[in-house]
Amino acid sequence: MLPIKLFSGARKMEKPFIFINSAMSADGKLSTKERKQVRISGKLDFERVDELRAQADAIMVGIGTVLSDDPSLTVKSQERRAARKAAGKDENPVRIVVDSSARTPLDADIFKKGEGTRIIAVSNSAPAEKVRKLEEKAVVIRTGTEKVDLEELVRKLKEMGIKTIMVEGGATLNWGMLSAGLVDEIYTFVGNLIIGGKTAPTFTDGEGFTEAELLGLELLSAEKIEDGILLKWKVKKGN
Repeated sequence: MLPIKLFSGARKMEKPFIFINSAMSADGKLSTKERKQVRISGKLDFERVDELRAQADAIMVGIGTVLSDDPSLTVKSQERRAARKAAGKDENPVRIVVDSSARTPLDADIFKKGEGTRIIAVSNSAPAEKVRKLEEKAVVIRTGTEKVDLEELVRKLKEMGIKTIMVEGGATLNWGMLSAGLVDEIYTFVGNLIIGGKTAPTFTDGEGFTEAELLGLELLSAEKIEDGILLKWKVKKGN
């Protein structure tokens, strides 16, 4: 596989270096119309993703991903966890959930599995009692009125010493980060299957760009992995 390189230009930025990693079908779907996760990539790509997680300071997902998939967001490889420990880090990156209404279940896997810091980002309109219960399990960051202000959130994360963030979706968070101009690079693994369905989640949801607003990408690399292809993109700035 191509060597994994992060952090390019991160020191020059007032926010963390932020990249999205996603696996999608050949028609751009993240899951089925029932929003059920399907296996799109294989073992080699799982290893690549685990290496990306091990290198990142933090992993970020939206509340939709937590509610539908209940991911632990941990580093799976014992060797990679040991390497992080040897470098003076927690075994797992900081795990961040963007959750405007404080809906994260208290028994979610991110709380039950693996050591490390958990951060829940909520809006200022989130129910106080739900926020209080989450504060017993995680660091809670309040930002934004009705929805989490992503720009303010990433600035706060930078102030906390987080230099690199790996975004693992889903489609709503991807759109929010991209439309706010916060993403530096994108990894997309395109698998060899068609999912279809007009209601099936795509790589990005949200309002969408107009023709004048289209977000340009620069292709950095393309690599065949098993029966799919990994595309690495740099997000062009100032379009």
